[in-house]
Amino acid sequence: MTAEHPLVVAGDDVLLDEILRVAAAAGCEVERAPDLDAARGRWARAPLVVLDEEAASAPNRLLRRNKVLLVCKGAPTPVTWERAVNTGSEKVLSLPDEESDLIGEFADVVDGPPRDDGVVIGIIGGRGGAGASVLSAAVAYRAEKSGTGGLLVDCDPLGGGVDVLLAAERDRGPRWPELELGGRVSMAALSEALPRKKYATGSLSFVSYGREGRGPGPDAIEGVLCAGRRAGRTVVCDLPRYFGAETSAVIGLADLVVVVVPAELRACAAAKQVLARIEPHASRIGVAVRGPSPAGLIPQEIADAVGVPLITSMGRERSLAAALDRGEFVLRHRGHLAIAAGEVLAAARGRLAGASR
Repeated sequence: MTAEHPLVVAGDDVLLDEILRVAAAAGCEVERAPDLDAARGRWARAPLVVLDEEAASAPNRLLRRNKVLLVCKGAPTPVTWERAVNTGSEKVLSLPDEESDLIGEFADVVDGPPRDDGVVIGIIGGRGGAGASVLSAAVAYRAEKSGTGGLLVDCDPLGGGVDVLLAAERDRGPRWPELELGGRVSMAALSEALPRKKYATGSLSFVSYGREGRGPGPDAIEGVLCAGRRAGRTVVCDLPRYFGAETSAVIGLADLVVVVVPAELRACAAAKQVLARIEPHASRIGVAVRGPSPAGLIPQEIADAVGVPLITSMGRERSLAAALDRGEFVLRHRGHLAIAAGEVLAAARGRLAGASR
């Protein structure tokens, strides 16, 4: 994050208020100047300059620079474009129609250049009760401990809330009903707002459904996922088994979709129905097999029956269910779940052969 703040040069008080509101929505602090002459001392060093038409109408005696935007009310006129040329503006943005674009410009300053190591992982149950939510939390937890930064995103409105799974239902912070998002969002601003489940070795940020209220739309989910990926986070999404617009948004963005399949024949049949809906939209799919198998089937046989590559398998951890009911979600270092979570992370980052279809 840069130490310098964007410079807003505006003479129209109404438009200035709109620009400041947009900057606040992106979590971006700004400096202000009423006109170009007053902006002289900060013009060159600001990472971004935002002008209104009134400020841009004055003669420009300042040096040309990159990252200058002209903001206008309503559709730009020929005079607007003339002023854009006069000030060396790279873009003309009209409010309110292009508010999301302006949020993105401020968010770029807050977050810095996008990183190339962020990943999005979707995890879905091949049948009900497969354990997708538990694996999602484990993968996000392992990502946080590994230093890449984890973010657990609840995309299942009927799952009871990942905050309950984490024993964090009383922790303060917005759930989906309180998150007013639309389009681009800054990860820095999101991190400050979101609740974090604290552990002895760290903490994990999460976005959860509440016990009531509406859920997110596709735009809100996409905004959170893209913010996490740009910031280099590992974003793990707990997906519902039904296929709606929100699920489609996640699967379309995910670097890897993992289907959790218990090692039983009926679960294979159910998982194939889930896969039939996912496959047209997903770029990479793998299966995580949860044992033991009542019939003695091995994980590779389950993966072959389902028809997708095997990512990982995991046995039963006898104490896990009781620990979750006590509000103790802590991974055993060498437990089946922790090892499986690590293998999902490795697959998502492209280090397992055969992870791609």
